[in-house]
Amino acid sequence: ISSRSLQTSFRTHLDLTPLDYLRRIRLDRVREELRAGHVDDITVAEVARRWGFAHLGRFAAHYAERFGELPRHTLAD
Repeated sequence: ISSRSLQTSFRTHLDLTPLDYLRRIRLDRVREELRAGHVDDITVAEVARRWGFAHLGRFAAHYAERFGELPRHTLAD
């Protein structure tokens, strides 16, 4: 299918763009790792980069928008 058809299908069925859908999956995986980790063993930056987030400021903003807290707070809890 064309990229336009793919985008339209995502919007119709999920009310998301394909990029937004992928970002959600990656953010969910980061959250899982942060919750399972310990502040002495990992850093937020390590986990974010492992899941493909190159710009940490934008990553933190997307994370806070999705989960209502900063990633460092998830790791500290």
